[in-house]
Amino acid sequence: MDHIKKHARLLVTLMLMGYFFLSLSLAWQESTTFDEKAHTPAAYSYVRFGDMRINPEHPPLLKDLAGIPLQFMSLSFPTDSTEWRSGINEQWTIGDRFLSGSGNDGEWVMFWARFPIILVALLLGFLIYRFTKELAGTVAGLFALLMYVADPNVIAHGHYVTTDLGIAAAIFLALIFFLRFLRTPDPKNTFLFGIFLGIAQLTKFSAVLLFPYIALVILIYALTRPKPDKIHTSRFAFSMKQLFSYILLYIAAIIICFIVVWALYFLNTINEPGTKIAENAQFVFSQDNLAAQFAASTVTTLSGSIFGKPFAQYLLGVFMVFARVAGGNTHYFLGEVTNQASPWYFPVVFMTKETIPFLFLLFSTATYTLFRIGRSFTETSTRKWHALIAHSFQTHISQYAMFGFAAFYAIISITGNLNIGFRHLFPILPFLYVLIAKVVFDFMRRKGFQGEHASRAALLLISLWIFFIPVLTYPSYLSYFNEASGSHKNGYQIVTDSNYDWGQDLKRLRDFTDEFNTCKSPTADRYTCSKFDNISQYPKIDKIRMAYFGGADPAYYLGDKYVQWYADWGRRSGWQAISVNSWQESLYQANPTGRETYQWIIDGDYPIAWRAGDSILVYYIPRSEDTQR
Repeated sequence: MDHIKKHARLLVTLMLMGYFFLSLSLAWQESTTFDEKAHTPAAYSYVRFGDMRINPEHPPLLKDLAGIPLQFMSLSFPTDSTEWRSGINEQWTIGDRFLSGSGNDGEWVMFWARFPIILVALLLGFLIYRFTKELAGTVAGLFALLMYVADPNVIAHGHYVTTDLGIAAAIFLALIFFLRFLRTPDPKNTFLFGIFLGIAQLTKFSAVLLFPYIALVILIYALTRPKPDKIHTSRFAFSMKQLFSYILLYIAAIIICFIVVWALYFLNTINEPGTKIAENAQFVFSQDNLAAQFAASTVTTLSGSIFGKPFAQYLLGVFMVFARVAGGNTHYFLGEVTNQASPWYFPVVFMTKETIPFLFLLFSTATYTLFRIGRSFTETSTRKWHALIAHSFQTHISQYAMFGFAAFYAIISITGNLNIGFRHLFPILPFLYVLIAKVVFDFMRRKGFQGEHASRAALLLISLWIFFIPVLTYPSYLSYFNEASGSHKNGYQIVTDSNYDWGQDLKRLRDFTDEFNTCKSPTADRYTCSKFDNISQYPKIDKIRMAYFGGADPAYYLGDKYVQWYADWGRRSGWQAISVNSWQESLYQANPTGRETYQWIIDGDYPIAWRAGDSILVYYIPRSEDTQR
């Protein structure tokens, strides 16, 4: 292991640079995903106009970062449109106009908006390495970093203008500084803890879960701190004093946190009329119930003053998220389309979308840890269990805090009413990488261990397996499913949406149609066109009917070839392109009215002619199937 330590900096640089250039490539290849259509115009408008009237259900920090490069481009923004001037959160319409309807080059807009998100993902990778190195050593840090940069799910989302990788980084940072605060609760650490707690709140509203979780950890940590012999007071009095001191400092950190929140919201709402915030609240919370009335009245009241306006905008977003979680979301999962959450959703998605070596490491290290804990209890008398737990919590606070948050966040996600994608579990992944690396290397370093050489060989093989997964699955990262789940070609049969099809392959459909039509030419290069099997059996693609799910505009990429068409509009012969999200929803959604679905394609035994990426199925219907819309 010593030779690896000598080259640690080089290995870290190579891994992060490999991730960086891969992300740049994907940022250019992939079309605008569904959520990016709202986040990207918001990013530009927040920085350019100091106005958060669109996409207020997410905090501004990551959008501010994404919006900074766009200020150096000559872009048109629809500020003279009705949607901007008098509309209520018209994020989707404004997104269409900004990215494809205002003369802007939507491809370059998306590329540069994605660039800062890639930098955030790189920062998270470096933090994972550094924290694991401090906890378990240099080689363990390298192993944790490898698991991070080679995870297809991380690669998939690490360049999108969304909050998912950003909130993972922010929560990871907040807990790192919280742990420093716990060990040394001085003014400096309290201040830094408050700053990074505020940054987490500015990244995604799910960070509010940190407040109760941190309070619980503080309670346990303060009550289990050992009383020094030199302190002549009762154990109870000492514990209460410790708890009271921590609570006061935690309150100070929370105050600092919300000063940070207020400051960034102030900059982002400096030119937004308070009346616009109130209008948004009154429109969104128009229901006749106490919760909605409270939300609307609170936001409206705060929006009337310069000091209150930033908090009004912040609370508007918080209330909108709670309302959305309560309402659920329509999704396809295991042969059913529903807006009712399933407790099996996140466990199944996790088990099918994470890599097999990662799952093996997770369950083997968890089993080993449970074995060690059980043996510790069996070797200790029952009367000393309390002292054993207290000592273990104090000496291994980092592991307990990380595992506790991962478990807490997972339980909230599983029991929640929002089944929207594996990406919502991203905040737990950095902690799992660190914990796995820590346990693996603790296992290899334990006293009297006779299998060191075999363990090193096994770890090398697992590392190579982890490394080659993204190499062999390029560029199918968003659609990645592990081999036991049907891989990236068949994962959509389990679940769709941001787990598989988020609109990322529209540019690949454009490239397919262009190459296909070029290859129909008699002078086409045979070698280049050999990938199109039986091309002579198909006509040129002059028109293609498409049911698209995503954030881009198909007409922007396909031009006059594009014809918008959905299953219930009737059957048509010719070329058909169907996003798998639209395909599954058509087939599996409740259909009491008996409207037309894509079942006729299955019944007709029409094969998939090609696929654009993984998420767009391309069919050619050779004989007339036309019915009226």
